[in-house]
Amino acid sequence: MKFYKELEDNKAVCLLCSHYCKLKDGQTGICGVNKNVNGKVENLVYGKVAAINIDPIEKKPLYHFLPTSKSLSFGTVGCNFKCPFCQNWGISQEKNIEAKSKEYSPKELVQIAKNYECASISYTYNEPTIFYPFIRDTALLAKKEGIKNVFVTNGFESKEVVEDMASVIDAANVDLKSFQSEYYKKELGGRLDVVLKNIKRMKELGIWVEVTTLIVPTKNSSTDELKEIASFIASVDRFMPWHISAFHPDYKEQDLPPTSLDMLLNAYNIGKEVGLEFIYIGNIGFENDTLCPGCGEVLIQRRGFGAKIVGLEKNRCKKCKRVLEGVYE
Repeated sequence: MKFYKELEDNKAVCLLCSHYCKLKDGQTGICGVNKNVNGKVENLVYGKVAAINIDPIEKKPLYHFLPTSKSLSFGTVGCNFKCPFCQNWGISQEKNIEAKSKEYSPKELVQIAKNYECASISYTYNEPTIFYPFIRDTALLAKKEGIKNVFVTNGFESKEVVEDMASVIDAANVDLKSFQSEYYKKELGGRLDVVLKNIKRMKELGIWVEVTTLIVPTKNSSTDELKEIASFIASVDRFMPWHISAFHPDYKEQDLPPTSLDMLLNAYNIGKEVGLEFIYIGNIGFENDTLCPGCGEVLIQRRGFGAKIVGLEKNRCKKCKRVLEGVYE
Protein backbone atom coordinates (compact mmCIF):
# COMPACT_ATOMS: atom_id res chain seq x y z
CA MET A 1 0.00 0.00 0.00
CA LYS A 2 1.40 3.40 -0.91
CA PHE A 3 0.85 6.63 1.00
CA TYR A 4 1.59 9.16 -1.71
CA LYS A 5 -0.02 10.45 -4.88
CA GLU A 6 1.95 10.78 -8.10
CA LEU A 7 1.57 14.03 -10.04
CA GLU A 8 2.83 15.34 -13.36
CA ASP A 9 6.49 16.32 -13.90
CA ASN A 10 7.77 13.80 -11.32
CA LYS A 11 6.02 15.65 -8.51
CA ALA A 12 4.23 13.81 -5.68
CA VAL A 13 2.06 14.51 -2.64
CA CYS A 14 2.96 12.72 0.59
CA LEU A 15 -0.17 11.30 2.25
CA LEU A 16 1.31 10.38 5.64
CA CYS A 17 0.39 13.46 7.64
CA SER A 18 -1.90 16.45 7.33
CA HIS A 19 0.81 18.71 5.95
CA TYR A 20 0.25 16.90 2.64
CA CYS A 21 3.66 18.06 1.43
CA LYS A 22 3.77 18.57 -2.34
CA LEU A 23 7.27 17.52 -3.33
CA LYS A 24 9.37 18.10 -6.41
CA ASP A 25 11.74 15.35 -7.51
CA GLY A 26 14.55 15.18 -4.93
CA GLN A 27 12.68 17.26 -2.35
CA THR A 28 12.08 16.10 1.24
CA GLY A 29 8.99 16.92 3.29
CA ILE A 30 8.69 18.95 6.49
CA CYS A 31 9.41 15.82 8.56
CA GLY A 32 12.82 15.43 6.93
CA VAL A 33 12.41 11.70 6.27
CA ASN A 34 10.01 11.35 3.32
CA LYS A 35 11.56 12.20 -0.02
CA ASN A 36 10.41 12.37 -3.61
CA VAL A 37 12.62 9.98 -5.58
CA ASN A 38 11.74 9.93 -9.28
CA GLY A 39 8.11 10.84 -8.63
CA LYS A 40 7.56 8.36 -5.79
CA VAL A 41 7.76 9.20 -2.08
CA GLU A 42 10.38 7.09 -0.33
CA ASN A 43 10.38 6.69 3.46
CA LEU A 44 14.06 7.23 4.30
CA VAL A 45 13.76 5.79 7.84
CA TYR A 46 12.13 2.49 6.87
CA GLY A 47 13.97 -0.14 8.94
CA LYS A 48 16.15 2.49 10.64
CA VAL A 49 15.57 2.57 14.41
CA ALA A 50 17.02 5.43 16.46
CA ALA A 51 15.68 4.38 19.88
CA ILE A 52 14.45 1.02 21.19
CA ASN A 53 13.51 -0.17 24.69
CA ILE A 54 11.32 -2.56 26.61
CA ASP A 55 8.95 -0.29 28.56
CA PRO A 56 6.01 -0.76 30.89
CA ILE A 57 2.87 0.16 28.98
CA GLU A 58 2.21 2.74 31.70
CA LYS A 59 5.16 4.77 30.38
CA LYS A 60 3.43 5.56 27.06
CA PRO A 61 1.32 6.61 29.04
CA LEU A 62 -1.57 4.15 28.68
CA TYR A 63 -3.37 3.29 31.92
CA HIS A 64 -6.45 1.49 30.61
CA PHE A 65 -4.73 -0.71 28.03
CA LEU A 66 -3.18 -4.04 29.10
CA PRO A 67 -2.04 -2.68 32.51
CA THR A 68 1.16 -4.18 34.01
CA SER A 69 2.24 -5.50 30.58
CA LYS A 70 5.48 -4.82 28.71
CA SER A 71 5.69 -3.02 25.38
CA LEU A 72 8.54 -3.08 22.87
CA SER A 73 8.97 0.62 22.12
CA PHE A 74 10.86 2.12 19.21
CA GLY A 75 11.15 5.23 17.09
CA THR A 76 13.17 6.70 14.26
CA VAL A 77 14.46 10.22 13.64
CA GLY A 78 12.39 13.13 12.34
CA CYS A 79 9.12 14.86 13.14
CA ASN A 80 6.39 16.82 11.39
CA PHE A 81 6.17 19.28 14.34
CA LYS A 82 8.74 21.69 15.81
CA CYS A 83 7.68 21.84 19.48
CA PRO A 84 10.12 24.10 21.39
CA PHE A 85 9.67 22.02 24.56
CA CYS A 86 10.31 18.61 22.92
CA GLN A 87 11.87 16.17 25.37
CA ASN A 88 13.07 13.84 22.60
CA TRP A 89 14.49 16.58 20.39
CA GLY A 90 17.77 14.67 20.05
CA ILE A 91 16.06 12.31 17.61
CA SER A 92 12.90 14.18 16.58
CA GLN A 93 14.84 17.14 15.18
CA GLU A 94 17.79 15.08 13.93
CA LYS A 95 18.48 15.09 10.19
CA ASN A 96 21.42 12.66 10.08
CA ILE A 97 19.51 9.40 9.68
CA GLU A 98 22.44 7.02 9.30
CA ALA A 99 24.42 8.38 12.26
CA LYS A 100 21.52 7.89 14.67
CA SER A 101 20.07 4.62 13.41
CA LYS A 102 20.46 0.87 13.55
CA GLU A 103 18.88 -1.49 11.01
CA TYR A 104 15.93 -3.66 12.07
CA SER A 105 13.43 -5.45 9.88
CA PRO A 106 9.75 -5.73 10.87
CA LYS A 107 10.27 -9.46 11.40
CA GLU A 108 13.23 -8.85 13.74
CA LEU A 109 11.24 -6.36 15.81
CA VAL A 110 8.31 -8.73 16.22
CA GLN A 111 10.72 -11.48 17.26
CA ILE A 112 12.26 -9.21 19.90
CA ALA A 113 8.77 -8.48 21.23
CA LYS A 114 8.09 -12.22 21.43
CA ASN A 115 11.43 -12.97 23.09
CA TYR A 116 10.75 -10.43 25.85
CA GLU A 117 7.09 -11.45 26.22
CA CYS A 118 5.80 -8.03 25.24
CA ALA A 119 2.03 -7.79 24.87
CA SER A 120 2.38 -4.87 22.46
CA ILE A 121 4.70 -2.89 20.23
CA SER A 122 4.64 0.89 20.72
CA TYR A 123 5.60 3.30 17.96
CA THR A 124 6.90 6.23 19.93
CA TYR A 125 9.80 8.57 20.88
CA ASN A 126 9.33 10.56 17.66
CA GLU A 127 6.17 11.06 15.61
CA PRO A 128 5.04 7.66 14.26
CA THR A 129 2.90 8.85 11.37
CA ILE A 130 6.04 9.95 9.51
CA PHE A 131 7.30 6.34 9.41
CA TYR A 132 3.91 4.67 9.00
CA PRO A 133 4.96 2.39 6.09
CA PHE A 134 7.53 0.78 8.43
CA ILE A 135 4.96 0.63 11.24
CA ARG A 136 2.27 -0.93 9.08
CA ASP A 137 4.47 -3.82 7.99
CA THR A 138 5.62 -4.42 11.56
CA ALA A 139 2.11 -4.15 13.01
CA LEU A 140 0.59 -6.62 10.57
CA LEU A 141 3.24 -9.21 11.48
CA ALA A 142 2.71 -8.47 15.18
CA LYS A 143 -1.03 -9.05 14.91
CA LYS A 144 -0.41 -12.51 13.47
CA GLU A 145 1.53 -13.30 16.66
CA GLY A 146 -1.21 -11.96 18.94
CA ILE A 147 0.80 -8.82 19.75
CA LYS A 148 -1.10 -5.53 19.88
CA ASN A 149 0.06 -2.20 18.43
CA VAL A 150 0.23 1.24 20.04
CA PHE A 151 0.61 4.74 18.53
CA VAL A 152 2.05 7.57 20.67
CA THR A 153 1.31 10.57 18.51
CA ASN A 154 0.81 14.31 18.11
CA GLY A 155 -2.46 13.54 16.30
CA PHE A 156 -1.52 15.14 12.98
CA GLU A 157 -2.04 12.03 10.84
CA SER A 158 -3.53 12.35 7.39
CA LYS A 159 -7.12 11.14 6.98
CA GLU A 160 -5.71 8.29 4.87
CA VAL A 161 -3.45 7.07 7.68
CA VAL A 162 -6.14 7.39 10.36
CA GLU A 163 -8.55 5.31 8.28
CA ASP A 164 -5.87 2.67 7.72
CA MET A 165 -4.89 2.62 11.40
CA ALA A 166 -8.22 1.01 12.26
CA SER A 167 -7.00 -2.27 10.78
CA VAL A 168 -3.58 -2.35 12.48
CA ILE A 169 -3.45 -0.08 15.56
CA ASP A 170 -5.17 -1.09 18.81
CA ALA A 171 -4.49 1.92 21.04
CA ALA A 172 -3.23 5.49 20.79
CA ASN A 173 -2.08 8.13 23.20
CA VAL A 174 -2.64 11.49 21.51
CA ASP A 175 -0.93 14.70 22.65
CA LEU A 176 -3.43 17.53 22.87
CA LYS A 177 -0.84 20.22 23.41
CA SER A 178 -3.00 23.32 23.53
CA PHE A 179 -6.42 24.68 22.62
CA GLN A 180 -5.04 27.72 20.78
CA SER A 181 -5.11 27.54 16.99
CA GLU A 182 -2.43 30.22 16.62
CA TYR A 183 -0.12 28.51 19.11
CA TYR A 184 -0.42 25.25 17.20
CA LYS A 185 0.30 27.01 13.92
CA LYS A 186 3.15 29.32 14.97
CA GLU A 187 4.91 27.47 17.80
CA LEU A 188 4.28 23.80 17.06
CA GLY A 189 3.90 23.69 13.28
CA GLY A 190 0.51 22.00 13.12
CA ARG A 191 -3.24 22.66 13.26
CA LEU A 192 -5.51 22.26 16.26
CA ASP A 193 -8.61 21.41 14.19
CA VAL A 194 -6.85 18.42 12.63
CA VAL A 195 -5.80 17.03 16.03
CA LEU A 196 -9.33 17.38 17.43
CA LYS A 197 -10.85 15.72 14.38
CA ASN A 198 -8.36 12.84 14.53
CA ILE A 199 -9.03 12.16 18.23
CA LYS A 200 -12.73 11.87 17.42
CA ARG A 201 -12.13 9.70 14.36
CA MET A 202 -9.77 7.28 16.13
CA LYS A 203 -12.40 6.82 18.81
CA GLU A 204 -15.12 6.21 16.20
CA LEU A 205 -12.92 3.62 14.46
CA GLY A 206 -12.61 1.55 17.64
CA ILE A 207 -9.03 2.46 18.56
CA TRP A 208 -8.63 2.79 22.34
CA VAL A 209 -7.62 6.46 22.88
CA GLU A 210 -6.04 8.23 25.85
CA VAL A 211 -5.04 11.90 25.73
CA THR A 212 -1.97 13.62 27.20
CA THR A 213 -1.48 17.33 27.83
CA LEU A 214 1.98 18.50 28.85
CA ILE A 215 1.24 21.59 30.92
CA VAL A 216 3.81 24.23 30.03
CA PRO A 217 3.70 27.27 32.36
CA THR A 218 2.57 30.49 30.60
CA LYS A 219 1.94 28.59 27.34
CA ASN A 220 -1.13 26.41 27.94
CA SER A 221 -1.60 26.58 31.72
CA SER A 222 -4.45 29.09 32.09
CA THR A 223 -7.63 27.90 33.76
CA ASP A 224 -9.69 28.89 30.71
CA GLU A 225 -7.55 26.88 28.29
CA LEU A 226 -7.38 23.82 30.53
CA LYS A 227 -11.17 23.92 30.81
CA GLU A 228 -11.45 24.02 27.00
CA ILE A 229 -9.16 20.99 26.68
CA ALA A 230 -10.96 19.01 29.38
CA SER A 231 -14.39 19.95 28.00
CA PHE A 232 -13.43 18.78 24.52
CA ILE A 233 -12.28 15.39 25.84
CA ALA A 234 -15.48 15.04 27.86
CA SER A 235 -17.52 15.85 24.74
CA VAL A 236 -15.90 12.93 22.93
CA ASP A 237 -16.10 10.51 25.86
CA ARG A 238 -16.02 11.43 29.53
CA PHE A 239 -14.41 8.05 30.25
CA MET A 240 -11.45 8.83 27.95
CA PRO A 241 -8.38 9.03 30.25
CA TRP A 242 -6.65 12.41 30.44
CA HIS A 243 -2.97 12.44 31.42
CA ILE A 244 -1.82 15.83 32.67
CA SER A 245 1.97 15.86 32.71
CA ALA A 246 4.56 18.13 34.27
CA PHE A 247 6.90 20.06 31.99
CA HIS A 248 10.59 20.38 32.81
CA PRO A 249 12.84 22.91 31.03
CA ASP A 250 14.25 21.38 27.84
CA TYR A 251 15.32 22.10 24.26
CA LYS A 252 14.32 25.71 23.43
CA GLU A 253 12.27 26.30 26.58
CA GLN A 254 15.11 26.37 29.11
CA ASP A 255 13.95 29.62 30.71
CA LEU A 256 10.50 28.48 31.74
CA PRO A 257 9.88 27.09 35.24
CA PRO A 258 8.89 23.45 35.72
CA THR A 259 5.19 22.75 36.19
CA SER A 260 4.19 23.02 39.84
CA LEU A 261 2.06 20.47 41.68
CA ASP A 262 -0.52 23.21 42.31
CA MET A 263 -0.82 23.79 38.57
CA LEU A 264 -1.36 20.08 37.96
CA LEU A 265 -3.92 19.82 40.75
CA ASN A 266 -5.76 22.81 39.26
CA ALA A 267 -5.97 20.97 35.93
CA TYR A 268 -7.13 17.82 37.75
CA ASN A 269 -9.93 19.72 39.50
CA ILE A 270 -10.97 21.38 36.24
CA GLY A 271 -11.21 17.98 34.57
CA LYS A 272 -13.36 16.65 37.37
CA GLU A 273 -15.62 19.71 37.22
CA VAL A 274 -16.39 19.14 33.53
CA GLY A 275 -17.14 15.46 34.13
CA LEU A 276 -14.00 13.53 33.21
CA GLU A 277 -13.87 10.25 35.12
CA PHE A 278 -10.21 9.24 34.72
CA ILE A 279 -7.54 11.92 35.20
CA TYR A 280 -3.90 11.06 35.91
CA ILE A 281 -1.01 13.30 36.97
CA GLY A 282 2.34 12.43 35.37
CA ASN A 283 6.06 13.25 35.48
CA ILE A 284 6.00 14.18 39.15
CA GLY A 285 5.94 10.87 41.06
CA PHE A 286 2.24 11.13 41.88
CA GLU A 287 0.11 8.14 42.89
CA ASN A 288 -2.34 7.37 40.10
CA ASP A 289 -4.71 4.63 41.19
CA THR A 290 -7.66 3.76 38.98
CA LEU A 291 -10.87 3.75 40.99
CA CYS A 292 -14.13 2.07 40.05
CA PRO A 293 -16.61 4.76 38.93
CA GLY A 294 -19.36 2.62 40.37
CA CYS A 295 -18.24 1.97 43.94
CA GLY A 296 -14.91 3.76 44.40
CA GLU A 297 -12.89 0.58 44.90
CA VAL A 298 -9.19 0.69 43.93
CA LEU A 299 -8.94 -1.39 40.75
CA ILE A 300 -5.37 -0.68 39.60
CA GLN A 301 -2.72 0.59 41.98
CA ARG A 302 0.16 2.66 40.56
CA ARG A 303 3.39 3.97 41.98
CA GLY A 304 5.46 5.70 39.30
CA PHE A 305 5.44 3.41 36.27
CA GLY A 306 4.79 0.36 38.42
CA ALA A 307 1.24 -1.00 38.35
CA LYS A 308 -0.58 -3.71 40.26
CA ILE A 309 -4.07 -5.02 39.54
CA VAL A 310 -5.83 -5.27 42.92
CA GLY A 311 -9.59 -4.97 42.41
CA LEU A 312 -10.11 -5.97 38.80
CA GLU A 313 -11.11 -9.39 37.51
CA LYS A 314 -10.63 -9.48 33.75
CA ASN A 315 -12.40 -6.17 32.94
CA ARG A 316 -14.80 -5.98 35.90
CA CYS A 317 -14.68 -4.53 39.40
CA LYS A 318 -14.51 -7.44 41.84
CA LYS A 319 -16.77 -5.63 44.26
CA CYS A 320 -19.65 -4.18 42.19
CA LYS A 321 -19.02 -6.04 38.87
CA ARG A 322 -19.01 -2.83 36.81
CA VAL A 323 -17.08 -3.12 33.52
CA LEU A 324 -14.05 -0.80 33.48
CA GLU A 325 -13.49 1.15 30.29
CA GLY A 326 -10.38 0.03 28.41
CA VAL A 327 -8.65 -3.07 27.05
CA TYR A 328 -7.68 -5.69 29.62
CA GLU A 329 -7.27 -8.98 27.73
